[in-house]
Amino acid sequence: MLNLLCRKKAANVISLVSKRFLSKSSPMANSKFDYVRNFEKNDAILPNCWIVVRIDGKAFHKFTKKHDFAKPNDDNGLNLMSYAAVQVMKEFNEIVIAFGQSDEYSFVLHKTAEVYNRRESKILTCINSLFTSSYVFYWNTFCEPKKLLYPPSFDARVVLYPSDEDMRNYLSWRQADTHINNLYNTVFWKLVLEGGRTNVEAQEDLSGTFSADKNEILFSRFGINYNNLPQMYRKGTILLRKNVEVPKLDGKRTQAIVPFFVDLIKDQFWNEHAEVLTRDRPQDYKLDEEQLMHPLMQKQFDIVCKRKNNNKNTEQNSP
Repeated sequence: MLNLLCRKKAANVISLVSKRFLSKSSPMANSKFDYVRNFEKNDAILPNCWIVVRIDGKAFHKFTKKHDFAKPNDDNGLNLMSYAAVQVMKEFNEIVIAFGQSDEYSFVLHKTAEVYNRRESKILTCINSLFTSSYVFYWNTFCEPKKLLYPPSFDARVVLYPSDEDMRNYLSWRQADTHINNLYNTVFWKLVLEGGRTNVEAQEDLSGTFSADKNEILFSRFGINYNNLPQMYRKGTILLRKNVEVPKLDGKRTQAIVPFFVDLIKDQFWNEHAEVLTRDRPQDYKLDEEQLMHPLMQKQFDIVCKRKNNNKNTEQNSP
């Protein structure tokens, strides 16, 4: 009987406090200034469309020169870009695939995505700000001992694609662009750094040339077979969610963001990774040697192992 009276009394107190709180807060929630919300633009994205957020470095020619990045490709800089993209994919699970090259990254949200009620400004700003802050936060992890001399910035845009074919063609376009840009830059910087040409002279040498001409310059003058260069340079970096086995954890699996350096233009890629289009759960995947040793995977494995060790220590110390 006493317990029943105590519960009733507590309920009356809670009800009284709630009424007082609501009576005080309601004028603020419905103030005369509320009308300003009507000026906000309704920027909901069309339903059933693939959402692509593409991020590009702003004035990165200047940024990479100032920070003495290797030309034409800086492994640490490329891996930093990809690790920033990994952080974005960990936060936004409706991103089903990402593609990066040079100073740009494209994030593809599935056409059924409902994040932020598909508000374009919210999606754009949150992904861009997280990517940029991650790039700065992990700078020392990948680029030490170089100091970050000034903050980088990235612009971003949202593009919608109504069909699976359109979305695939977008990614094919970005990968084809990777090859075109990298072939040109590889020849250009060989001419400048090893061929004794000035920037202007190298541009003139390459003016009007085709891919076959550039390949011939690389092979005949510098002994380089372009097809033997790392695929990360030639094809860019594809990021996908997969269930992978964690080394040194007795076969334990974890969901990770895995880098791929393959052709995504042909059907084979989409057949092997069908979950991108269907949005099924990530597949079990066996990492190849390059992926296993890649810094992106090593960093993720370190986090999994550290978390497991912390849990183990907590269990051992608990009474």
